[in-house]
Amino acid sequence: MTRIAARPTTSGKVRDLYDLGDRMILVTTDRISAFDTILPSLVPGKGIVLNALTKFWMRQFQDLVPHHILSDDPLEYPAPFCDAAEELLGRSVLVRKAEVFPFECVVRGYLTGSGWKDYVKSGAVSGVALPPGLVLSERLATPIFTPTTKSEAGHDLPVSFEEMQKSLGADAAALRDLSLALFARASAIAAGRGILIADTKFEFGRIDGSITLIDEVLTPDSSRFWKADRYQPGKPQESYDKQYVREYLLSQQFEGDGEPPTLPEEVVAKTAALYREILIILTGDAQALENTGDLNS
Repeated sequence: MTRIAARPTTSGKVRDLYDLGDRMILVTTDRISAFDTILPSLVPGKGIVLNALTKFWMRQFQDLVPHHILSDDPLEYPAPFCDAAEELLGRSVLVRKAEVFPFECVVRGYLTGSGWKDYVKSGAVSGVALPPGLVLSERLATPIFTPTTKSEAGHDLPVSFEEMQKSLGADAAALRDLSLALFARASAIAAGRGILIADTKFEFGRIDGSITLIDEVLTPDSSRFWKADRYQPGKPQESYDKQYVREYLLSQQFEGDGEPPTLPEEVVAKTAALYREILIILTGDAQALENTGDLNS
């Protein structure tokens, strides 16, 4: 396998970014993070799953919002990247560079994770007041928008919509409404395949004056996917996402501070299997991991 004859311009928790001027190449690695910390273990094939799911969802949303992807065929990339086509196939995209909004647009349809912790303490999630008496994993009457700051390294911090509005002006409402619309579309698609989307985050930028969907979309890294036929409010749910890794880390008393533990082989293997399975369930394609050049199919 040919290695890429270039160093990443920047590396995030999972993605390596190569700046080409008005374009970029994003490479989704097999790194995994939890509690805003990159773990020392790799999950084989994870990057391909994330890339494939992102492309799938971007196709589903093309009538609602443009995306930034130009190509997912490494042979169409400029040198030296086209010379590393084998390494990049399935885990990379060539994208237009966007002016990125400095917020992650989180939508919650169920009460779980940090939202549940916030609700237990305050009766609200990121400033959104909720009815009293809700239980863990309860479905919300309507999905709520709970943005956070965007940090490539370190902790993303929850902010109220009002704080986001002070920073972005009218764009804040546009991002909120678009995020809720995308979540509704995705939830309907997933429900038809027996999956509940508990929550997710979207990221947006501006290209040629238009709000554009960027980065990853509705992957098991950025979302919680639950089995609809096993759903029971009041307790944790069976999920196809990073929660399995989080639970292992919690069992090792790791919540983001200090040196993260190495994941045991069985945790790595099960995580890889869960990621592959949700890809197949959501896309309806048993060969999804092999169909790597399918952005416009």
